[in-house]
Amino acid sequence: MPARSDHSHSMKLVILGRDGTINRFRDDHVKSVDELEPLPGALEAVARLNHAGWHTVMATNQPGIGRGLLDMASLNAVHLRLNQLLAEKGGRLDAVFFCPHAPDEGCTCRKPLPGLVTQIAERFNVDLAQVHMVGASLKDLQTAQAAGCIPHLLRGERLGLADEGQIQTQLAQVPGARLHDTLASFADHLIQEERRARADARGEQLSPNTVPGDLN
Repeated sequence: MPARSDHSHSMKLVILGRDGTINRFRDDHVKSVDELEPLPGALEAVARLNHAGWHTVMATNQPGIGRGLLDMASLNAVHLRLNQLLAEKGGRLDAVFFCPHAPDEGCTCRKPLPGLVTQIAERFNVDLAQVHMVGASLKDLQTAQAAGCIPHLLRGERLGLADEGQIQTQLAQVPGARLHDTLASFADHLIQEERRARADARGEQLSPNTVPGDLN
């Protein structure tokens, strides 16, 4: 891997899943702009991360392409619309990385294999050990683990009817994985954690009255 510049080495990067993380999960895939339904508070969460200095990149499996359910033009239109909706909230994705292959195609980029994340590391020249990866399924946790990222799991419909015990069993499969209710609560956690670390470095006490929305 090429030597990192000071800028890229210090880049704060979050890798986001798509379905169940930013938009509502559909068993039949999001095949058109009309089927894109952002989850409540998700777009605002991405904007908050951006405003706090975090770059956000999306990594998503899109087997619907390999299965012929949608074409590249349709997928590009969906992601263009998603970025338009993010822009309305003051947020943005730096890039979208996707695996277009069906499960039986034997690729190296389909999550939970780390291929997509490796591509992201090469593009942005980052240390994956410092990169947070958040998604809505065990597959996302396993991808983060395989790539060496910091893993985060969101509760939600993507986990189906899993009860608390089943969720904890999934978390236990990936040591160090953290659980959050929503993308918004993940953003709050990350921003608050960073603020607390900066305060500790200065030998200061973080005020308990500080709320994530006030953090810069």
